Amino acid sequence: MMRNQRQAEIMRVARERGSASISELTTVLGVSDETIRRNLKPLIASGLVLKVHGGIVLPDRVEEPPYQRRMQANKAAKQRIAAEVARRIRDGDSLILDGGTSNICVAIALRAHSGLLVVTNSAEIACILGTRNGNRVFLAGGELRADDAAAFGEATLAFVRQFHVKYAILSVSAISGKGEVMYFQLCDADFARTARAQADQLVLIADHSKIGKEAVVRACSAEDVDLLVTDAPPARELLQRLEAASVAVVVAAAESTAGAEPPAPG
Repeated sequence: MMRNQRQAEIMRVARERGSASISELTTVLGVSDETIRRNLKPLIASGLVLKVHGGIVLPDRVEEPPYQRRMQANKAAKQRIAAEVARRIRDGDSLILDGGTSNICVAIALRAHSGLLVVTNSAEIACILGTRNGNRVFLAGGELRADDAAAFGEATLAFVRQFHVKYAILSVSAISGKGEVMYFQLCDADFARTARAQADQLVLIADHSKIGKEAVVRACSAEDVDLLVTDAPPARELLQRLEAASVAVVVAAAESTAGAEPPAPG
C-alpha cells in the first residue's frame, strides 16, 4: 500500500509511460530531485519499480515483449517513420538493416527501390528485399534467435565487418533522456556498434514510446548518431542534447511517402 499520495503519483506516471526519469518526475510532481529520490526508495525496495540509470522502469519493461506484440505496437507510427526513411534512400544505395520490428516496416517501404545493397541479420528482411528489383542482399549467418529469426553472435559481427555502406539504419529499444542509444539485449547492442562502425551515417528509427526511455544495455551516445527519425518531437531537454551532438531530428508526417531525395544528415 502506498505510503503517501506522492508515491501514488509516481506510480501513475510510471504505469502511463513504462519508465520515468528523475527529471521527468520532478517536473510532473513539482518537487526537488531529493524529494523524488526519497519517495522512490520504498517503491524500489518493495519491487514495484526497478532502479535504472537516471530513473525508474516497471518490472515488466526490463525484458523486451514478444516479437508479434512488438510488431503491432505503435504500428501506424512505425509505418510513417518507415515511409520517411524510404523517401531518403536512393536507388542503388547501400545500407545495413538490423532485425528490429521498425526495420521490418522500413524493408516493406523500400520494396519499390531498385539496385539496393542490403546487409542484414534478419531473415525476414532478406526475404522482403532479396527477390526484387535487382537488389543484392547479404544475410549474416550466426545463431538464429527464435523470437524474430535474426542472427547474432561473433560470426554475425565478423560478417558485417566485411562491408562498408552508406547508411546503418537501426531500430533501437530506447533513447535515454541523455541521448544514449539503448537495447534490452547485449547482442542487439553489439550488432548496433558494429553496424555503426561500417557505415558513413548512422540513422536511428524510434517511435515516440522509445524516446526518453531506458533499456538495460548502452550501445552508443548521441555523438555517434547522424539522424533520428521519429513520429513525435522529443522533449525539449532531450532535443537540446541531440542538437548539441549535431544529430538531425526528423519527425515523420502522417502523409510521408516514398520518392524524395535523401538529406545529408550530420
